[in-house]
Amino acid sequence: MSWRVSDVAESTFRLRVKYQKAGRLRHLSHLEVVHSCGRAARRAGLPYAVTQGFSPHMKVAFGPALPVGTAGLGEYLDLWLSSYVPSGEAFEALKAASAPGLAPVQVKYVAEREPSLGAALTIAKYEVVMEGGEVLAEGLTSSFAAIIAEGVLAVDHKGKPKVFELASALPKEPDVCTIKERTTVGLAVRIGERGSLRPEALVKAALTRGALDGRIMSVTRTELLVEQDGSWRDPL
Repeated sequence: MSWRVSDVAESTFRLRVKYQKAGRLRHLSHLEVVHSCGRAARRAGLPYAVTQGFSPHMKVAFGPALPVGTAGLGEYLDLWLSSYVPSGEAFEALKAASAPGLAPVQVKYVAEREPSLGAALTIAKYEVVMEGGEVLAEGLTSSFAAIIAEGVLAVDHKGKPKVFELASALPKEPDVCTIKERTTVGLAVRIGERGSLRPEALVKAALTRGALDGRIMSVTRTELLVEQDGSWRDPL
């Protein structure tokens, strides 16, 4: 099925898409993700709205960018449509047109009055998998506790130190667990316009603090959440 594409009209439909960035495609840059998702929307034949002005383009907005090499299980974009398409049909069309590593997981229409993804998404959850068993896990737990007790953490950012107030940047203590010879660190960090504490930076600081031997195998952003009335919720 195909739908007509037109300029942004007085009434458009804001389709929120939850998608993954996985497998080999985790190595894509954010710009490459933007281009790939745009091509998928075109291949799907969805009636995407087009911005007006000197350089018209698809009206779409993305959530916080993922670093190259970091996978994402619950990433988000908002795509404006110029005519209504049932969400089930839109999902199936996007899924058929997307690469497996950038496939949609869920879609839902949201109100135009909803805040932008950049403003709404303020909590990111990560999973860091490392080589090492119980000794590493115990050392990391102690190191995290010592770093959090200090209240601040300075990390290198483009050759300059950047200081994070951990009470704000790290709203929840890291969760460390071990399965066989793999240690997994679960982290929740606060994100915003001023940037966020990267999970690798915190883990590396803990390794250095405890003189620990551990190698990061993978980093995955598992969730992006909205902070509301003291609790966290899914943006869908």
